[in-house]
Amino acid sequence: MTETTARPSLSRRREVSHTSARSLLMTVLGEFVLPRGRPVWTSTLVDVLGSFGIEEKSARQALARTAGEGWLVSERVGRRVRWSLTPPGRRLLTEGAERIYSFGRDCGEWDGTWLMLLVSVPEAKRDLRHSLRTRLTWAGFGSPTPGVWISPGTERQAEAHGILAELGLAAEAMSFVAAYGKIGDEDAMVARAWDLSALEDRYEGFIDEFTGLNPDTGDAVLHAQTLLVHEWRRFPFLDPQLPAKLLPPNWSGAKAAELFHRKHVEWRPAAQQHWEVLVADREAD
Repeated sequence: MTETTARPSLSRRREVSHTSARSLLMTVLGEFVLPRGRPVWTSTLVDVLGSFGIEEKSARQALARTAGEGWLVSERVGRRVRWSLTPPGRRLLTEGAERIYSFGRDCGEWDGTWLMLLVSVPEAKRDLRHSLRTRLTWAGFGSPTPGVWISPGTERQAEAHGILAELGLAAEAMSFVAAYGKIGDEDAMVARAWDLSALEDRYEGFIDEFTGLNPDTGDAVLHAQTLLVHEWRRFPFLDPQLPAKLLPPNWSGAKAAELFHRKHVEWRPAAQQHWEVLVADREAD
């Protein structure tokens, strides 16, 4: 296989575990099973996961775990088993697909307004502190100083309120919507609230991995498309989607987004066609 058609390799990442096998399974389900609404044989899913170096045992465990969480249901047909998405599984993957495929699109002009939350959790309640930090970070908030969370997306106020309410912190929290004042430096605040350098390194890695990759067989393009989506789906949880005004010049996230959307459109027809071939082959067995 030539250099340009070689599959992206997982070898330079951490060793594939049950967790990552399940994560990759969810990518395959969302990209290929969800759009069709039809059951898929165990052997098809095991073979596709196997192309990423995931052993059959780990693939089957990932299927069992995903079913145990209510996202899949199995059906035995003779000696074989096929899997269908449950209604909750379809909703989960549909919401995920919308977030993945819309992420990185131009969000328009920012009006300069910040949403600020003031919420403190005692050091003794470490689990609660961790949950708050994790969930607000996933929602795109940054913390420039302890007890203070900020976001340039004021539309996230309802989401933030939901997080605080679920954690039992809504009554003690305070919120403000305002523009940055004349005291201090807004760029310095952003640098303290978000580690954009680390995020840019992740984007650069994505760009390096997929720029110049030109798979020319059905198997290779399905592999490349799966890995493209699998790697991209991490960024909505890592990137706070700050307005362009707050980002460094020549922001790599914009380049990575353009690359993702272009490659996804370019590879999708051949990847979907090869998936149909794999499904048809198993139907004929």
